[in-house]
Amino acid sequence: MENIPKEILVTPEDEEKFQEKVEYIDKEISKKLKKAEKKISFIEDIIALYNYLKDNSVKWYRKLIVVSALLYFISPIDTIPDLAPLVGYLDDLGVIAAAIKYIGSEIQPYYRAKPSRKEEKEEELLF
Repeated sequence: MENIPKEILVTPEDEEKFQEKVEYIDKEISKKLKKAEKKISFIEDIIALYNYLKDNSVKWYRKLIVVSALLYFISPIDTIPDLAPLVGYLDDLGVIAAAIKYIGSEIQPYYRAKPSRKEEKEEELLF
């Protein structure tokens, strides 16, 4: 085990709470993306973050940043309400961009290849 200070070791209770948050994201992210897909240009970034989160090889403390960012995106409580025209998703963009900046180049493999036009029409939003 790495030399992690005792005060930041994950307890079973922490693990359970974390898993509850991930399950909430699993349940809500598709609905939020479908609602926002015509309004935002950073859907690919959100999907890449989600794919990164679901990878079992990613360390928990890196996933924690992603969970926080995705929960902010999904949350109906926003600094700038998503209903506000043009600026409603700026705060979400900032949070998503910060998470991607933190993860750095590790996120690249989690972006989907751009589908052809035919595939695009046939494909629903998949994670």
